[in-house]
Amino acid sequence: MRNAAMILGVIAGLIGMIVGFFGYGYVEAIKHFGDIDGIAEQVDNPGLIQTASIVAPLLAIAGGAMAHARALIAGILLLVSAAGMYYAFGFGVFTMFPIAFAGVAGVLGLAAGKPDEPKAHF
Repeated sequence: MRNAAMILGVIAGLIGMIVGFFGYGYVEAIKHFGDIDGIAEQVDNPGLIQTASIVAPLLAIAGGAMAHARALIAGILLLVSAAGMYYAFGFGVFTMFPIAFAGVAGVLGLAAGKPDEPKAHF
């Protein structure tokens, strides 16, 4: 379970980084060039989008990287990452895989108990 959490978490973080690049870039482009009526308008909370664009993929990669050593903490980080991506970007065609991968990895990290041992958290 720890291996699956690690792989899914890192993949979720990498795909989440691509979503984050576009989210952050869109906010910056609209800030620089201004709204284009009917085509491109600024989001309601640009600070949230920019923060989630950086923090959510970072949490997914960090959670995936630490899944072997500390599965409980990794699972919590991965679930927070999935929730952050869902809250900031919603569930759509580009976000469904990073959200689902981070969510499944988080559940696997929380469920990784004694069978995988180096250190069980319960």
